[in-house]
Amino acid sequence: MERIIDIRDVTWRRGDHTVLNNVNWQVRSNEHWALLGLNGSGKTTLLNMINGYIWPTKGEINVLGHRFGEIDLRQLRQSIGWVSSSLQEKLYGTDRTQNVVISGKFASIGLYEKTGEEEYARAESLMATLGCSHLLDREYRTCSQGEKQKLLIARALMADPKLLILDEPCNGLDLFSREMLLDSIQQLAGRSDSPTMIFVTHHTEEILPMFSKVLLLRRGEVVRQGETASMLGSDVLSSFFEAPVAVEKHDDRYYVRAVR
Repeated sequence: MERIIDIRDVTWRRGDHTVLNNVNWQVRSNEHWALLGLNGSGKTTLLNMINGYIWPTKGEINVLGHRFGEIDLRQLRQSIGWVSSSLQEKLYGTDRTQNVVISGKFASIGLYEKTGEEEYARAESLMATLGCSHLLDREYRTCSQGEKQKLLIARALMADPKLLILDEPCNGLDLFSREMLLDSIQQLAGRSDSPTMIFVTHHTEEILPMFSKVLLLRRGEVVRQGETASMLGSDVLSSFFEAPVAVEKHDDRYYVRAVR
């Protein structure tokens, strides 16, 4: 099976501070992973490294079968969709929603390329897949936080990426908006043309059944990784969080509470 991500013995230091230490992680095609870690664990640094924005101090990285140092990273990034809430702030609020989606094909902020019926049909199809067809032709700034996240996912899919990274997509969403977004992600994963997905979070209850594997990252080190059921038990997570917790499972989702 093709390896989408192959990270071996990777360390990244910033001055005297080691941000990532001896990270090893392999993701195969059509394996959907959750990356779980608290704030400051190194999740964003690891994502920046996968996208080639940061170069490892030590170790080797291969993404989509290409070894870093042997490929134009600008070209590689065209095959990676990265959805982050920070992107919301960079987009133009007055842009029409379908144009925001189409801009993902060109990896641009704003739409400047000549487009035709094919691009608009593709954008409408992706918006339907994400359950946001009703937003068609709206100004982006008039959409809610959850609606914007759906549009960003559609935007990332516009370039037909082989890897889709969802970087804490539920941040800032209320309970109902979160569940609607997670439903859309679940439906997307069920499609035959779905890319391999990495879901980054620090909330276990956001990890859907589709994410069959979990990587636990703490203070820049991989604590454990493997099948979701074995990673999200009370004993494992108590050790991971360095505090006693109890895990309850409902509808194949894992809910954590602190034990006093």
